[in-house]
Amino acid sequence: VPLGEWVLRTACAQNQAWRAAQLLDVPIAVNLSARQFDEHTLLDTVAAILDETGLPSRRLELELTETLIMRNPELTAELLDASKQLGILIGVDDFGTGYSSLAYLKRFPIDRLKIDRSFIADIETEPDDAAIAQTIIAMARTLRIEVLAEGVETTAQLELLRGLECAAYQGYLCSHPLPAEQITALLRRFKAAHRHGASDTETA
Repeated sequence: VPLGEWVLRTACAQNQAWRAAQLLDVPIAVNLSARQFDEHTLLDTVAAILDETGLPSRRLELELTETLIMRNPELTAELLDASKQLGILIGVDDFGTGYSSLAYLKRFPIDRLKIDRSFIADIETEPDDAAIAQTIIAMARTLRIEVLAEGVETTAQLELLRGLECAAYQGYLCSHPLPAEQITALLRRFKAAHRHGASDTETA
């Protein structure tokens, strides 16, 4: 639990630093462990960290695995409802590997489903994997939930997911995991390139 709290505080502080530098203004996702989820002080801790770091609640996404949220659906519903009262986003990690009830998925205030990488790895060659991904995307769209594909490593995988109208992805095709200082440098290069491009357009 102390380690999880440190991770949450560090992530929120870093995201706020990027916001203050006008490099990035998107939610940062932080995984919660089952042990953290069971802490009755979890939301008090989250609220205190948001206040301490200055990060707006809508710029924090808490990720829980599908197995975790279905372990005790009634308790999960209460906790997620309370989280939404704080304005926090909720994501479901590794979706497709557990045993979700569609009734509870409709009830839970979920903002994002992340399709497990096991369905993405062979999505080009396994029709069943492609069908599962397509079904998850269609279901999420019906429930007005965003979808993200995990573990995208090839352009072919990305093009197929785009064809299925998957809104977002993560994986090595985009970037390997990087320490914060390297991401900061990358964001600064993106910002400089964007300014240069805008200047060229205005001049033309």
